[in-house]
Amino acid sequence: MLSIVIPVYNEQQSLQELHRQLDEVGRQNNLQLDIVFVDDGSTDGSWAVVENLVAGDPRASAIRFRRNFGKAAALNAGFAQARGELVITLDADLQDDPAEIPGFLAQMEQGFDVVSGWKKTRHDPWHKVGPSRVFNWMVSRLTGVKLHDHNCGMKCYRREIFDEVTLYGELHRFVPVLADARGYRVGERVIQHRPRQFGQSKYGLTRFVKGFLDLLTVKFLTGFGQRPQHILGTIGLISFLLGALGMTYLAIYWLVAQIRPDLGLLPLHERPAVIYAVGLLLLGAQFMSVGVLGELVIAYTQRSDRNYSIAERIGRGTPQP
Repeated sequence: MLSIVIPVYNEQQSLQELHRQLDEVGRQNNLQLDIVFVDDGSTDGSWAVVENLVAGDPRASAIRFRRNFGKAAALNAGFAQARGELVITLDADLQDDPAEIPGFLAQMEQGFDVVSGWKKTRHDPWHKVGPSRVFNWMVSRLTGVKLHDHNCGMKCYRREIFDEVTLYGELHRFVPVLADARGYRVGERVIQHRPRQFGQSKYGLTRFVKGFLDLLTVKFLTGFGQRPQHILGTIGLISFLLGALGMTYLAIYWLVAQIRPDLGLLPLHERPAVIYAVGLLLLGAQFMSVGVLGELVIAYTQRSDRNYSIAERIGRGTPQP
């Protein structure tokens, strides 16, 4: 079974056509589909369209959030609902072409655990393409996962990945990075990108800023997520040692001033170096303490709370946690 997870936010005009194209691809390729719509707090008529689609298709189910929780939360809920061994995500705006699905499946058969789409030729405005290319370059440089299009919404995953990866914030675009850090094999394929026919792009400057901040989070999670003391403790230790060296210098300075008052050395309380040395000692101690606390949190707790609130489920018999 192949699950298709589709986050929806104000895309009522494109949903019926998207469902028709998915149905066509499924029939032409003899695929057993499990279609999961996740309405992320749409304010147009998207949910009414989804209800009609689910009512007429036993393969489809849907989740409606109480408000807009973001794409990562929508995908997280969709992954929890999905039943297929493989899960494909695609956006609801028709810019991702369902006809690409067989190509993803063929590449997964080559042993990949994640295949990410690459919109090599994009039909988006320059103010969206430019920042996206800069962002993709930064992600590849910082994480070592060499993908051309981390932002692409069309990806294929093995289901078991989401038993280990939890999404929140804007981390949905970093699933290949998080999977790679756990030893999964990540690949990429060029896909067709179609011009937007309906609705408006959800892209904005705030999304770019959030993405950059989440990149720093991912870098920390993949490098030091299980051992925060390795980075915090190292910073703290360096700061503490610099402070200790400063205090040693000041102690020697004080002794010289006592032994040789004729040198006319300034009293310690007039030396700014005292403040710097004490500050470095305190800062170092704080970093190491925070590192220890981080280790304790990881050792005795784990992230289990859902970061979204479901208002309604429909399709497939419905009851699920």
